[in-house]
Amino acid sequence: MSPNSLGITIENALQQKIATREAKLGVIGMGYVGLPLALLFSGEGFPITGFDVDDAKVKTLMNGGSYIVRVEAAEIEGARQRGFTATADYAGIASQDVVIICVPTPLNEYREPDMSYIVKTAEAIAPHLRAGQLVVLESTSYPGTTEEVLVPILERGNKAGLKAAISGSDAGADGFYVAFSPEREDPGRTDIERHDVPKVIGGLDPIAGQLAAALYGSIFRRTVSVSTPAVAEMTKLLENIYRCVNIALVNELKLLCLRMGIDFWEVIDAAKTKPFGFQAFYPGPGLGGHCIPVDPYYLSWKAKEFDFHTRFIELAGEINMQMPYHVVGSVTKALNTRRKALNGAKVLVLGVAYKKDIDDLRESPSLTIIEALKKEGAEVSYHDPYFAYVGRGRHYELQMKCASLENLGDYDCALIVTDHSSYDYERIVAESDLVVDSRNATRGIKSDKIVHC
Repeated sequence: MSPNSLGITIENALQQKIATREAKLGVIGMGYVGLPLALLFSGEGFPITGFDVDDAKVKTLMNGGSYIVRVEAAEIEGARQRGFTATADYAGIASQDVVIICVPTPLNEYREPDMSYIVKTAEAIAPHLRAGQLVVLESTSYPGTTEEVLVPILERGNKAGLKAAISGSDAGADGFYVAFSPEREDPGRTDIERHDVPKVIGGLDPIAGQLAAALYGSIFRRTVSVSTPAVAEMTKLLENIYRCVNIALVNELKLLCLRMGIDFWEVIDAAKTKPFGFQAFYPGPGLGGHCIPVDPYYLSWKAKEFDFHTRFIELAGEINMQMPYHVVGSVTKALNTRRKALNGAKVLVLGVAYKKDIDDLRESPSLTIIEALKKEGAEVSYHDPYFAYVGRGRHYELQMKCASLENLGDYDCALIVTDHSSYDYERIVAESDLVVDSRNATRGIKSDKIVHC
């Protein structure tokens, strides 16, 4: 422990600041994870600065506006009145007591980890680090990221030669503290409050773990401390790979049940009445979001370093990746039964968000489906209440405007990909010539226009 001039250890001083809500917190990445987290801390009275390289986001926040549907502008304005501020200037890192990194960790075109956001963020903050700061990484990644990627960059890049505290070391005035605490956001979910989701924390050394636990304990009802950042990183991957594998299972069984003429949704409803040993998962047109389609590949990539092939995980990924193409095939077959070809057919895709009632396009299966339909010669339009326009992303370039729902009869097929609650499915079926439903959104509606896939 390193005492200051008053004999108080640096770590105790930071812990006291956290307890009294005087600790200055910098949250890097004002997206779907970072902004809600910053608002939670602001609500507890912490002075918060949001950092983001996107000037448009910074300007919106400073004007009290929101660009995320589930975050109301009133929340941001309330935070601003409590002192919340946003900036693109990383020099402000020097004045923070705690720095929390919430930046994307997508896959590249070869489905390998793209660490560029973490690397660039670490390089940007390293020159401004000062002794005694706590740095927490929340971005989902493979086990070892904190120690193998983040820490070396921070140590090389800071001007004072600071080192990260490790077990048995004396950091304090001569270094900084590092921890990993995976985000557990579930956009669109309203039955569980954010502060009710337990927070897993792995410190690079025990003091870092204690400081991070004290920090997150101020806004979460329960914290779960684990021995190392790698354990916390693997915990996050396990949570999402568990979902990925089970979704792949039900997707495969759905395809079998379609051939067998069995209503698989009825099967799930019956199975979930069992009070033990079963948890319901639901099939769909593919996986989307920032975690489930990505995390398995992070672990598979890392496993190769240990000469280990994660066959089970990779198989699940392959099954889920094929679901968008199954949907396109179902549209082709449905049109064929009406003596129409997909080439030249007018198809309206309903929903481009990766799941219902959110404004998030990341890894959305709708994007793959639209591109595949276009490749087959279909004239594709889309409608989504959350997206007036879909332009260009990391792996897509659509340049499309949201279509109206006023003339459903003008399309050869209405394809339900995202089952938003705002859609009037009775009307959609009534006014469309053909409805292909990949989400079971029209269950209960009797019509020979509907094809479930």
